[in-house]
Amino acid sequence: MEFLNAFWVGGLICALTQILMEKTKMLPGRIMVTLVCTGAVLGALNIYQPIIDYAGAGASVPLLGFGNTLWKGVKEAVETEGFLGIFLGGFKASAAGICAALVFGYIASLIFEPKMKS
Repeated sequence: MEFLNAFWVGGLICALTQILMEKTKMLPGRIMVTLVCTGAVLGALNIYQPIIDYAGAGASVPLLGFGNTLWKGVKEAVETEGFLGIFLGGFKASAAGICAALVFGYIASLIFEPKMKS
């Protein structure tokens, strides 16, 4: 049942994002920033954690989950390090995910032939 919940919640997030991309004139970069900020706000309001508890990776992998991770990192760092935690917390919380994306992206570029879109 965990896989089914992850699948339908993650699919719903992706479908709503696709609708946003198709029905508005927002550029993809702005949509990505909107999703990250929405995830941070939902995390700050304690709305997103129950969704992650229910759907697991279906909610934590999309960009909403990244925003929530940044929020949790900043919150924990502010509690332990004070004002400086505002600047450090997001980096500490998301460092492993960003590093993995860079490494796997580089490996994929070695295996396949990357081309510019024309």
